[in-house]
Amino acid sequence: MDVTPIIDTLNDAQREAVTAPQEPVLVIAGAGSGKTRVLVHRIAWLVEVEGISPHGIMAVTFTNKASAEMRGRVEQLLDMPVANLWVGTFHGLAHRLLRRHAEDVGLPKTFQIIDSQDQKRLIRRLIKDSGLDESTWVAREVQYFINKQKDEGRRPDHIDVGKDHTRAMLVRLYRSYQENCDQNGLVDFAELLLRAHELWLKRPEVLAHYQRRFGHILVDEFQDTNSVQFAWLRVLAGDSGVLFAVGDDDQSIYRWRGAKVENMYQLKKDFPGIREIKLEQNYRSTSNILNAANAIITNNSERLGKNLWTEDNEGEPIKLYNAYNERDEAEFVIARIQDWVNQGNLRADAAILYRSNAQSRTFEEYLFKKQIPYRVYGGLRFFERAEIKDALAYLRLLENRADDTSFERVVNVPTRGIGARTVDEIRDYARANALSLWESAMSNAGGQLNARATGATHKFLALVEELAQETESLTLHEQVDHVIERSGLIPHFKKDRSEQGETRIENLEELVSAAQTFEPDEQDELPPLAAFLSHAALEAGEGQADKWEDCVQLMTLHSAKGLEFPLVFMAGMEEGLFPHKRSINDPGGLEEERRLCYVGATRAMSQLYLSHADQRRMHGTDNFAQASRFLAEIPPKYTEEVRPNIRVQRPVYQKNTTHSNTYTVTPTDGIQLGQRVRHGKFGEGTVLNYEGSGSHARVQVNFEAEGTKWLVMSYAKLELM
Repeated sequence: MDVTPIIDTLNDAQREAVTAPQEPVLVIAGAGSGKTRVLVHRIAWLVEVEGISPHGIMAVTFTNKASAEMRGRVEQLLDMPVANLWVGTFHGLAHRLLRRHAEDVGLPKTFQIIDSQDQKRLIRRLIKDSGLDESTWVAREVQYFINKQKDEGRRPDHIDVGKDHTRAMLVRLYRSYQENCDQNGLVDFAELLLRAHELWLKRPEVLAHYQRRFGHILVDEFQDTNSVQFAWLRVLAGDSGVLFAVGDDDQSIYRWRGAKVENMYQLKKDFPGIREIKLEQNYRSTSNILNAANAIITNNSERLGKNLWTEDNEGEPIKLYNAYNERDEAEFVIARIQDWVNQGNLRADAAILYRSNAQSRTFEEYLFKKQIPYRVYGGLRFFERAEIKDALAYLRLLENRADDTSFERVVNVPTRGIGARTVDEIRDYARANALSLWESAMSNAGGQLNARATGATHKFLALVEELAQETESLTLHEQVDHVIERSGLIPHFKKDRSEQGETRIENLEELVSAAQTFEPDEQDELPPLAAFLSHAALEAGEGQADKWEDCVQLMTLHSAKGLEFPLVFMAGMEEGLFPHKRSINDPGGLEEERRLCYVGATRAMSQLYLSHADQRRMHGTDNFAQASRFLAEIPPKYTEEVRPNIRVQRPVYQKNTTHSNTYTVTPTDGIQLGQRVRHGKFGEGTVLNYEGSGSHARVQVNFEAEGTKWLVMSYAKLELM
C-alpha cells in the first residue's frame, strides 16, 4: 500500500504521531505546529493503513467550524465520503447520543434545546415565582451557578451547602429550575453533556455498545476540556479504547469558563505509559518571536514542557513601545498600521490585541478619526455594547424626557419591578393620546396602572429627575460617572461575579474616560453632554466593516486564539491590566495570564509590537502604570525599543534572585511592604510595592474592593492602620 499521500508532507514528530501504534497517545502540540494536520492524517492512517472502519472512529472538537474543516480535509485526503465518521463538538455529539437514547436518561424523544437567553428568562421567572427580590437574586448569577455545577457533574443532591444560606437558596433554585426543565422537556447546553455522561453511568449496556463501536477516540484542544467532558471521555475510552488526545497546556486560557488544564496531567495518571509526542516545530512565526514566547512561558511552574522552534529566519526584533498614555499608544499603533498599508500590505493582516474589552474604545476612536475601516472580532464596537447603550439611554433622558427609545430601554434596567405589561399599558395610552412615554407614565397611563406598577414607575421617574438635578453643575465626565453609579448599573453588574460582569463594569468605567477626553467640535454650540451623546450616536451608527472588507482587526487576547496575523500589536502591557489585577495575587491565575501572553505573542507571524503606557486613564482617573512583568521576562537580545521614552522615568521590574516570579523594591518614607492602609475612595488595602521619594513617590496598594492600584503619595492621602 502506498502511504506517501498520508505521511510524505509531515515532519518527523508529526509522522511519529500519525503512525503511532494503536495505544493511548498524548500529542503536545505547540502553537502553529500543525495539530489539525496531525488529527486529519491520523484518521486517514487508521482507515487506510490500519483498516479501521470510519464507523469505529469518533473525533471531538470544540467548534462547529473545526468539525467541518476536519471532515472536509479527511474526505479530501481519502478521496471518499466519510458519512459514518462521528466528527463533532462535545455538545453536538452529546445531542446526537441523547436523541438516540432519550428514554434511557429520562428525556422525552421530542426534548427541546434552550439557548442561554431562554435559560435566563426561565430562571428569572422562577426567581419571581419564589417571591425572591430580583435585585438580590440576579438571574444571570443564578444561571452561572447552575451551569458551573453541571460542568462539574453535580446535581442539586450532590452539593453540600453546610450553613451557607445563600448557597442553600442557589441549590433550591437549581432544583426548581431542573424540575421545570424536566417537566417541559427542555435541555440547556450544560445539561446535554451532563445527561450524556449520566447515560454511560445509568445504562452500562449502552456504554458497552459504544465502547465496542468507538475503538478510537480523537480529541482536539484537550487542554480546554472541563470536568464533565473529561469524565465523559474517560468513561467512554474505558480500559480498551485508544484515546488520541491533542492539546497544549501552554495555551490553556479558559479557566474562567470551566476549562481544566489539569486534565492533561490527569491523562498521564489514568493511562500509565501513555505515549507522549511533542510537536515543537512552528510553521507560523519567526525565531525571534518564538524565542521570546518560549522565554515568557518557561516562568510557569506547572507545564508539560516544550520549546518551539522554526526553520524560518530570525526575523525582525520584537518592538517595545513605552507610551506616555493610552492616547499616545493608540496614535503610535495607528501610525504603524498606516505605514504598513502604505507599503502595499493589507489592513486585514494587522491585528490589535488587548487584555480588557474596554481597551478597544481608544483604538476605535483613532481609527474612526483616520477613516480606517476596522472590525471588532467576536464582539461589538464600544458604543454598541449593551451596558454602554444602557448608560447612554439614562444620559439621553436627562437631556430629553421625551426620548421614548431611551425610556423604554432603561425603565426596568436594572430590574425595578416594571414588567412588560406595565410598559405596554404606558405605551398604549401614549399612542392613543399623542403623548411621550414619560408623559404617559406621569399620568399613570391615564390612571390604568395598579398601585404596585404606579409606585415602581414613579420611583423611576423620580430617579431620573434627581439625576438631572444632581449632575447639573458637574463636568461631563463627572455627570457620566454619577449617572452610571446612581442609576444602579455599576452595583447591578457587580453582582455578576463572572468574567462578563467584570467586563461590563470595565466598559462603563471606560465610558467615563471617554467623556473626560471628549473634545467637542469648536463650531458645535451644543452643551457638552448633548455634544457627547451626538458623538456616541455617530460612532455607533457608522457600523463595523463587513467580514469581507479589508479592515484592521481588533480583538481581546482570548478571542485571538487559533488566529494568526503578519503584524500584531499587543497593547496595555501593564501590571494590573496584563496580568490582570484579579490574578496578580493568585498563582494559578497568574500562570493563566502568562499563558495568555504566550498565546498573544504566537499569533504574530513576522512583526510583533508590545506597548505599555506610563499613565492610563481609567474611570476618569489618571493612573500611573508599571510595565508588565511579562516584558521583563523577554531577553533583551530579542527586542528593540522604539523611540525610547525619556519624558517620564519609569520603573522596571527586577527579578528577585530567589523567586523567579516575584519582584521587589526598597520601601522608603516610612511606608512598609505589607502595611495596611485606608484610602478615602478605595477603602482598605495592603501595600504591595513602593518606589521613589518625596512628592514623586508612588505606592502600589491592593484594595479589598477595588483591586491593585498605583497611587502618587502626595495625592493619595493614605491613612496608616
